This record gives sequence, structure tokens and C-alpha cells, in this order.
Amino acid sequence: MGLFDRLRARFGRRAARRPEPMVALSAPIRAARVAPARRLAAPPSFPHFKSTAGDQLDPKLGDRFAGLRVRLRNAFTPSQPVTDRRLFAGRAKTMSDLIRSIEDERLHTVIYGERGIGKTSMLHVLAQAARDARYQVVYVSCGAESNFDEMIRSVARGIPLLFHGEYGPTSPEAEKHASLANLLTAEPISVRTASDLLHTVTGTRVLVILDEFDRCESRDFRRCVGELLKSLSDRSSRVQLVIAGVAANLTELVENVPSVQRNVYALNVPKMTATEIRQLVTNGEEVSGVLFDDAATQAIISRAIGFPYLASLLGHRAGLLAIDDGRTTVTADDVAVATSEAVAELKGRISKRSQMQISDCVQAGMLGTLGAVAGAAQSSGGQFTSDDIGALRGDAESIAKAKTLIDHLATAGALIERQEDEFGHSYRFVEDSVPIYLWLLSAQHRFAETSETAPAPVAAER
Repeated sequence: MGLFDRLRARFGRRAARRPEPMVALSAPIRAARVAPARRLAAPPSFPHFKSTAGDQLDPKLGDRFAGLRVRLRNAFTPSQPVTDRRLFAGRAKTMSDLIRSIEDERLHTVIYGERGIGKTSMLHVLAQAARDARYQVVYVSCGAESNFDEMIRSVARGIPLLFHGEYGPTSPEAEKHASLANLLTAEPISVRTASDLLHTVTGTRVLVILDEFDRCESRDFRRCVGELLKSLSDRSSRVQLVIAGVAANLTELVENVPSVQRNVYALNVPKMTATEIRQLVTNGEEVSGVLFDDAATQAIISRAIGFPYLASLLGHRAGLLAIDDGRTTVTADDVAVATSEAVAELKGRISKRSQMQISDCVQAGMLGTLGAVAGAAQSSGGQFTSDDIGALRGDAESIAKAKTLIDHLATAGALIERQEDEFGHSYRFVEDSVPIYLWLLSAQHRFAETSETAPAPVAAER
């Protein structure tokens, strides 16, 4: 009997045992004697928000843990980029190189790397530093339907007309807070028109940030942006572009790379080091007031594998678990539970087809190998080879097992796809969320195995 049939039979029998009462319609209606009301037990407290939309604490919650919770959500922001420089950990060398390329070399910049590596946070911190230096900064988040005309109009609206070479600060147009957009007609904007307009900027420098550039599906848009990069450089314009997106290399983001290569600084955002992840946790401690013991910090470092998104996600969830338990110190056990919660959340972002394929691999005892493959994908920017797996798992037997699994999955069209180029073949997971999910799932499994053999931990002091 199938699952549906068993449920129908079970609930059908229950319904049969509880027939609906028969009511005689012809019976006279009599006044019913009302029994004295019984005092009901107080219902459990209904969940409610613990602070207002203005981030003010609920006055009914006077304990210190309510304040800790508010500060913790500002200290670790896995669902949002870092916008506060106090919380921006590490990346000093990367940010210095980025600023030098813009300020000293007058280059346009293309920032690329895997999802969750911290590109958008870098852009926000860069924008803040540029504004401090009196740059005009225009931030544009690209989408699937982005087009060149729309992008240029958005940029023009962000540049005041007083910085146009033919309009002074006391001109009537400038005093009315007009922008370069006021000079545009309704005609579609070409690369030449955009270049002519932006070349008029004087008295300042403009930084145009195009984030999520990989989301745009139009090759014409990419081609026009590439041509604009070259035109602005050739004319020594005071407008520079910073382009960022998910990609394994520069060619995946920008069209006509050979023609603009000398005008562009390409920055592949590296993974964070263990020291930088530790600094991320320390920054969170200073802002929130919640402390992470050494074991908890090390657990976050090992699970994050250099990705600030994972470190922030686990730090936030582990901190909430400690607060809910009435503690101000986070332990490794909190990180373990936070990992389980993150695994459950990430699973919901994966298609049912991939979930079933992963389940088949787990049942076949391949979770550890699949986790290593996912780690290789994360460490190499999404596109990986057998050599990348060998860098994580050095023993020959594990490498051979991983290679066999990869070939099997790619051939079957499950989870992994094979990619061919002039340098040979490589692999990539079909869904972006799968590698992160698999890595944390295998980490959760490893922790469970370790806990079974390790002595019971001493309870943390409250």
C-alpha cells in the first residue's frame, strides 16, 4: 500500500469513529442552562517583534539580552553587504590595490569572483572611501533586463550639472540642482552620445559602480559598456567605471576584452584568510557585546573556508542561540547547531531534482567525497578541476574516488556539468547554492561523528 493510501486509510478510520451528531429538527428549542465559566489557563506568549521598525527596543523587554540581540543583528549581516567600515574585516591589500588602480593609474576596474566572496561589501566600502575623497559616486545595480540607455540615464541623474564644463556653480540650471540628465533627449543613447556627455565633467571625478553585472542577459549591453570603457580612457575622461559580478575570469564579464585590456585593472577577489575571518568575528564581538570562545571561532573559520558570507551567517545564528539560552558567550556547540540551521535553510534554495540527486549520493555513502568536491568548487571560484580536489584531499585514494564521482555525475547530468575550453575540460555545479549546501552538510556530519567520540563538554559559565 502506498504512502497516500496508508494516510487515507488511517484518517478514514478516524473519521468513521467520530460520526457527526444527528439533530432532530422537529424537537422544540429549549433554553439551555449556562454552566458557570471555568477559568482557562493563560495561553502561551505569542511571538512578537522585539524592537520597533526604528530599531528601538520594546520597553517591555528590559533585560540586557534584548539589547544584545539588536546589536548582534547589526554586527553580522549575512543577508546584506557590509556598509560600515568598522565591520569590514581584512582585505587591506586588496582595497589598497583597488584604490591605487583608480587614483594613481586612472584605470577602470573589473572585480570578479565567486558568489559570497564579499564583492558587494568591497564596493560599498570603496564608495564610502571615494565619497570621503569628494568623488561623485553613482551606484547602479544591474538586472536581467538592464540596457545601456537606462544605465547612462541613471548615471547622468547622479552627476550635478554644476560639474559640466559649460555650466558654472552660479548658473540658473546649477542653482536649480539640475543634473547631466537634463541635457539628454528622448532619443536612444549611443556609446558616442554617452562618451560625449561624460567627457564634459570637470572640477571633480566620478566613479560609476556597476554591481551584479553578470545578471544582465544582453550581449549588446556588455558590448556597449566595453566600448564606453575604451572611449572614456582614450579621451582621458574624469569618469571611471568599476564593474563587479560573479565570474571565473574577466572574459566572462566584459565583451571585447582584447581591445580594452590595457584600460582595465582586473581584480579577482580572493578568499579571506583564517586571520581575516578571525578579525571578522572579533569585529562582530566588539559591535555586539557577544563573545565567541576560541573553539567557536575556530569552528567558524573551518566551516567558512574563506567566505565572509558563511562566516557572517554562522556568527549571527550562533550568537542568537547563545542569547536565547541566556548566555553572552558563544561555544562550538552553538556553531554546530547554527550549521544545522543553515543547512536546512540552504536546502530550501535548491531544486527538488538536485535534492534527490544529493540524497542518492548520501545514501551511497558518498557525502564526504561530495563535500570535498564542493570545497574544491568553492575554493576555485566555482569552476574546478581534479587538481583542485587534490589540493584539499591529498591522499591518492580520496582523489581517485572524487574523480570517479565527478565523472559519473557529469556523465549522468546530475549536479555537475562538464565545460570544455582551449585549456582542456573543467567542471561546475549546475546550481550556485549546491556547493555551499554540500560543504556545510558534510561539515555538520563531521561534527556529529566527532561529538560521538569526544568527551562531554563542560557547560559554559552564564
